[in-house]
Amino acid sequence: MPALFKSFLKKLPHLRQRKWLMVSIFIVVGLLIGWLLRDTEASVVHATAVVQRGDIENLVTATGTLQPRDYVDVGAQVSGQLKVLHVEVGSEVKQGDLLAEIDATVYLAKVDATRAQLRNQRAQLLDREAQLKLAQVNYTRQQNLQKEDATTQEALQSAEASLQSAKAQIEALQAQIEQIESSLRAEEANLEFARIYAPMDGTVVSITSRQGQTLNTNQMAPTLLRIADLSTMTVQAQVSEADISKLQNNMKVYFTTLGGEGRRWYSQLGRIEPTPTVLNNVVLYNALFDVPNPNGLLMTQMTTQVFFVAAEARDVLLVPMSALNFSAPRLPPAVREGKPAGERAAERPNRPARRSAQASGPRAATVKVINAKGIIEDRDVQVGVTNRIQAEILAGLEEGERVITGTQQTAKAPTDNAPPWGPRMMR
Repeated sequence: MPALFKSFLKKLPHLRQRKWLMVSIFIVVGLLIGWLLRDTEASVVHATAVVQRGDIENLVTATGTLQPRDYVDVGAQVSGQLKVLHVEVGSEVKQGDLLAEIDATVYLAKVDATRAQLRNQRAQLLDREAQLKLAQVNYTRQQNLQKEDATTQEALQSAEASLQSAKAQIEALQAQIEQIESSLRAEEANLEFARIYAPMDGTVVSITSRQGQTLNTNQMAPTLLRIADLSTMTVQAQVSEADISKLQNNMKVYFTTLGGEGRRWYSQLGRIEPTPTVLNNVVLYNALFDVPNPNGLLMTQMTTQVFFVAAEARDVLLVPMSALNFSAPRLPPAVREGKPAGERAAERPNRPARRSAQASGPRAATVKVINAKGIIEDRDVQVGVTNRIQAEILAGLEEGERVITGTQQTAKAPTDNAPPWGPRMMR
């Protein structure tokens, strides 16, 4: 090809024409190469976000269930057939109200028999007391006769023995009477247990026995129903072992219910049970807190979505987490100079007060900011409360500034005046 090209040039009549032809060929080749390279050039596109004011919360989420804080399972203390049940699920009861009755025929018969036995023992006691008086009189007479030497020593001793025997029999009868009285109290108690009363004010939330059912207390105390005080409910939230260390007693917490239409119920964390439950090899700890329920909108076994507020801030500057770079950031001047937190806060007079902060305190980071001239510059910032989406900016940025949250490269699109034969040459 070079030899053919040189032979072609030699055929040209004039040197000037050959020079212009070479220049033209080089220009055309350069334009063609430039057009071909134009489609492969990549342009950098920046994703940006505006620094705005808002509220931020760092939350630990969990699911839980609602249970009454105060409840009692009412059971039967005696065996027998459940004769009458005076309440149903949802009934409001007061302490002392009659809930149910067990057939008391057997217990009433035992009480009557014990009372009759007690009357018999008391009658015997009266007879023994009369015998005691007679023995006492006889012994006194024998003593007087002995003084006058009108009786024998044997008669006196016999009268004394009769007196002691009468006293002993009375003591034995008194002990038997006390025993029977004790048995009578137990029988009367069993008779009273056949009538079951409410031990507290509340609502009947469940009934596990039915009218006509035979109850057997010899093997296990049967449960008839449950009474609960629904004015205060307890939320039992199951928190994973990865998040349990973030919780503290009395920390702010709120929850929603499935049918609550987004309504939030606020409370404070009460306690964390130290013993976990393991479900499908997942270790979960129970975190419990109470919430008032004056209107009865919260019901037993409701499912709740619980949010523990680890940190929060109101009306602060916010940026996306993707805009922050925490790798070896430079500290702000106030931090580098070792100024205390009070002086640093004084340098931010327009900054609103934060309601709570993360335990780790402010952190330093860098962001890329597009200034008013469109130039990208690195900026040192102080970061406060963070979550997975946003971060609070304590210092280093102003409201309305634009920060870069990410970059991507895109291919440069061809222009409308591209030669029609270009695509065919690219193939």
